Formats: sequence, structure tokens, C-alpha cells
Amino acid sequence: MRSVVAPGSSGEQLGRLFLAGVLVVFMPQLPLGNYVIYPFTILTTWFHEMGHGLTGMLLGHEFERLVIFTDGSGYAETRLDSDAGNLSHGLIAAGGPLGPVIIGAALILASSRRKRWRPALLVLAGLIALSALIWVRSTVGLVVLPLVGAAIAWIAYRGKDWAQRFSLQFLGVLAAMSMLRDWDYLFSHSAVIGGQPMLSDTGAMEEALLLPYWLWAIVLLAISAGTIAITLKYALAKGDGGPRRLR
Repeated sequence: MRSVVAPGSSGEQLGRLFLAGVLVVFMPQLPLGNYVIYPFTILTTWFHEMGHGLTGMLLGHEFERLVIFTDGSGYAETRLDSDAGNLSHGLIAAGGPLGPVIIGAALILASSRRKRWRPALLVLAGLIALSALIWVRSTVGLVVLPLVGAAIAWIAYRGKDWAQRFSLQFLGVLAAMSMLRDWDYLFSHSAVIGGQPMLSDTGAMEEALLLPYWLWAIVLLAISAGTIAITLKYALAKGDGGPRRLR
């Protein structure tokens, strides 16, 4: 008999992930598209800037504040020790582009097991709320991020199984593919953020680690693509969301 894609199957999941990718890449090009995905734009900026800040903390430095502007750009301010070397500067710069990929991979992996769905969503909502209390220092961030966190927590408590799983996969791919949205930033030595010229992340890596910024952009994209490919392959192969197909 003819096979059809069943709810929870790999085919259905891939369809959802493809939809998320289209949303990230193409929605801003449509009329009013930027407004439709605005909360997600702010969230991906949060992923990015938290990557910078938390990398700094892991290296023993002080994460001071996170600022998000109305256009979706932002920056994380980290106070480095006076003896911080070039490696610390380079790793903190890399933490921004790689932060969303790591978080996205974690969310996608969590979607592979039903028992992880609610805890993963609650952890993400909690991190968003905690960061707003401790580090976020801009009106846009303080308004939008708590609303996004509350929506994620509501899905964790009230959403059906399919909604919880879809949310994890959607947010995971949204985070992971946000680097594609900012590819022109990665392949730039500098950028204007909040009206101020600043080194791009890859520009800062060039200054700290010598290799040209465009080469660092290629390295970061390769790491990201490899991480997400491996994660998706594992999550879709090990998922327990339901039967594979109906006949």
C-alpha cells in the first residue's frame, strides 16, 4: 500500500526544519517580514551576545552587560583582566557566532527524547529571564526577551507534545541558521552597531589571532555546518516522537 508521512516521522520533522530555515533566510525580504519575525530576531541576537558574554565568563572574565538595539543589532560588554592575552580576545570574539550554534544544537538534541522536551524549554525560558535580570541593559531587550521567555514557558507547561517538540526544533534551527542571516557581517572587517563603528567578530579575531577575517568566517561557517549536520542526523535517527510511517 502507498506510504505516507506520519506525525512525528523524520519526513515531518525535516519539513518543519525546512520551514524554519525559510523563515530565517527569506522572511525579512517580504513586506512586513521583519515585523513578523521581530521577536525571533531579538532572540537570535540574544543567543549571539550571550555567546560572547558566557565565553568571557568561562575564561575567568566579568560579563558586565548585554545591549540589544531596536534594529536587532547588539553587543556584549566583557571586562577583561589586564593580563588577558590575544587568545582570550579571539575566543570571546568567536563565542558570539558559535554561541547560537551550540545552543541550537543542544535544543535539537533535546528534541530527540520526549522526557527532555519540557525541561529543555524551561531551562531556556529561565536563562532568558535570568539574563534579563542580570545583564540585559536596553529597553528592547527588557521588553521583548521576557515576553519570549514567558511564551516558551507557557508552551512547556501547556503546550501539547507536538508543540513542545516543534518549538525545540524550530528554536534550535532558528539559532543555528542565524549565522546565515548575518553572513555579510562575518565577511566584514568592521560594522556600525548602535551608530558606532566597531570591529566585527571576525575582524576582532583577525586582530587577536592574525589570520585574515574572511578565513575566520569560513572556519566558523564550516564548524557551524558540521555541528548542525551531525546534531540533526543524531536527533532524527534517535527521536522517539512517534511512529515512522503509516501504511
